Amino acid sequence: MIPSAKPMLGDEERLAVSEVLESGHIAQGERTARFEEEWARLTGVNHAVAVSSGTAALCLSLIAHGIGPGDEVITTPFSFIASANSILFAGAKPLFADIDPATFNIDPEAIEDLVTPRTKALLPVHLYGHPADMEAILAIADKHGLAVIEDCCQAVGASIGGRPVGSFGTGCFSLYATKNITAGEGGMITTSDESIASACRMLRHHGMREPYRHEILGYNFRMTDIAAAIGLAQLSKLQRLTEARRANAAYLTERIVNDRVITPVEHGGFRHVYHQYTVRIGGDRDAAVQKLLGAGIGVGIFYKLPIHLQPCYAKLGIGASAPHAEAAAKEVLSLPVHPGLSSADLATIVREVNQL
Repeated sequence: MIPSAKPMLGDEERLAVSEVLESGHIAQGERTARFEEEWARLTGVNHAVAVSSGTAALCLSLIAHGIGPGDEVITTPFSFIASANSILFAGAKPLFADIDPATFNIDPEAIEDLVTPRTKALLPVHLYGHPADMEAILAIADKHGLAVIEDCCQAVGASIGGRPVGSFGTGCFSLYATKNITAGEGGMITTSDESIASACRMLRHHGMREPYRHEILGYNFRMTDIAAAIGLAQLSKLQRLTEARRANAAYLTERIVNDRVITPVEHGGFRHVYHQYTVRIGGDRDAAVQKLLGAGIGVGIFYKLPIHLQPCYAKLGIGASAPHAEAAAKEVLSLPVHPGLSSADLATIVREVNQL
């Protein structure tokens, strides 16, 4: 089976973990601080705050911006559920704006229609690795005085006009096992706002700035030095791994010629990092999935059911008008694109997709 995702781990990661274990300091420490410094440099911001997951990054960012009960945050219905759940964790209400059917990202025109006096923030998601339209989103935020929380969990290394995602607003990244680079588990918050960075550092560490003096109600959302050591080793490979993904995506896009299959777009000036290579399948998608699996090709469907239609959201009565998201959920199919693919793997994928 050609796997749908494959963490690219090697001797560098093993050595980095061994050094941490031998040091005896495995909790948040010097390596976590180094990881934060390198991540901030990569993103072009003043501060990076390492946390235990991408979900933790989203939740703490919202709280640090003062989002809470009675507030509304506009986001996309077409994402992993953590994007919206984090808004609920902060005590606020998510509102769902429909998507651009070409990029699968939130449609800025749909955002404008949802802004109310209770709206406090926008939470766009750079889905599958293609950046959202941040110029238009920032214009809406400036017009209405809204905070911007970027869900960059699938988009490390992506950019617009050379400007990295995570630098347009408060950025939230994931280092889960299947992401473009991984720490096994973990997350990162990016910002150039000292007050937001300070709040996030306290929130991740039980509200402490100094030992056993708890200034605010906080959480235990720290990153370990073990995870940071893996992350540092992975970060040094990010450029190479990203270029491999982009090359694999270009190969697939050039050679997939089946009229049933619509390949991903990359808008001019936008750098897509292809966390997923997501196509749209016309006709019977389930039959296509079974045929590809039968040919030894691992595939994924991200996401079968938009967030506003999930059972737990139906119970909350949070509805939305999102026909583009609902249509995409019935058609999307993600093909392998990771750097571990061989030339033979890529050729097999193209051959089987063209025969659907």
